[in-house]
Amino acid sequence: MASGKYSVFKSDPDLKRWLTNLSRGSPVTAEVYMRRVGRVCELLDTTPKGLLNKSRSDLKVFQDSLEDLVTRLESEKKSPGYIRGLLKSVRSWLRYNDVTLTRKIKISNPNATPTIEEEQIPSKEELSRILRASSSRVRVAEVLIAFADLRPHTLGNHDGSDGLTLGDLPELEIVDGNVVFEKVPTMVVVRSNLSKTRQKYFTFLSEEGCTYLREYLEERMRSGEKLGKKNPFIAFQRTSSTRKFMITRKITLMIREAMRRAGVWKRPYVLRAYAETQLIIAESKGKISHPYLQFIAGHKGDIESRYSTNKGRLPEEMVEGMRDAYKACEPFLSTVAQPLEHSSIVKEAKVEALKSIAKNLLGIDLLEVKVAKEREVGRELDRDEEIELFENEIRKMREGEDDPQMLVREEELESYLNDGWEFVSVLPSKMILIRK
Repeated sequence: MASGKYSVFKSDPDLKRWLTNLSRGSPVTAEVYMRRVGRVCELLDTTPKGLLNKSRSDLKVFQDSLEDLVTRLESEKKSPGYIRGLLKSVRSWLRYNDVTLTRKIKISNPNATPTIEEEQIPSKEELSRILRASSSRVRVAEVLIAFADLRPHTLGNHDGSDGLTLGDLPELEIVDGNVVFEKVPTMVVVRSNLSKTRQKYFTFLSEEGCTYLREYLEERMRSGEKLGKKNPFIAFQRTSSTRKFMITRKITLMIREAMRRAGVWKRPYVLRAYAETQLIIAESKGKISHPYLQFIAGHKGDIESRYSTNKGRLPEEMVEGMRDAYKACEPFLSTVAQPLEHSSIVKEAKVEALKSIAKNLLGIDLLEVKVAKEREVGRELDRDEEIELFENEIRKMREGEDDPQMLVREEELESYLNDGWEFVSVLPSKMILIRK
């Protein structure tokens, strides 16, 4: 806890008890709520006990003062999330003392996020620049977020008391000073005390990420550090420190500095947004199922329930199925160029998929279109020409119909999804069919 103006929260037994209760759910939440209640007290020129006494003596007048505070903060252009957070913290403190606010105080545009609404996820080229501008230690933190879809606090929590260790990589071994991965992509286990949902889960780290991690760990061993299962992923370099793990704020600060050196002026958390966006695109192309995506992102879902109720164990075939699905997503995540698919088998699959999509969604028989075109040109079309013809025909039909469906490119998908469109199907050409 902070000192100075927050000392009352440590000395007053009622406030201390409230914060201790909050800490049982999340120590971070307790500290945030303390600061927010302290800020409201500054703005209203009172104390936490003063808020309580005013609400008990005249609830209407007290709620009027809160509503006036919202009006004042909105006039100062404070974000809706900031204002909502202040009110939520005050309600928590009052409710803990058996005082319930009866008025629903509204906030203009409550879901607006003006400070980040223009923020875009990094491109692959930007992410590559960030990785090149980072030290080996920071680079590992970045790829664990951008490739394994981890939250920053899993690497080191708010007070440096816990974080991911080498033991959380069950498929990593150190043999004669060399780091060896039993399987790649390799599994990364997030323990329940590091998980936002308080449920243990696992994700995977890609081949590119494993390369960076191997280089970093072998660099640490060359400097004389003896590594074991209890060593943290991200080492705290100051030997005088009493903490074993780095705190979340320090990790995100190092990432932010590396991003600035690379000329990328975005928040460190956009690296996780990069992972989730790329995985959603991979899902739209049939590379990974939605339940698998939810699980490795640490979200609650069907697999998470099964994993937690079965004491952290899933059938081996399911685990390997998830690994294979994640591996199929690596071209979407990796900053390393991937080889293009040119085999005749792939092209044949594209043709058959186009025929199926056209017939099921549009009622078009593309074989008739092909026959007509071959009569026109006087020869048989090759596979590339056939694919191009079929795609153009589908596009023409879509544009000509009074139907709320359309074909978009991969880079346009996210903006359309944000505008209320939904995914329908993916053409083998990588054009994506969406509908309103």
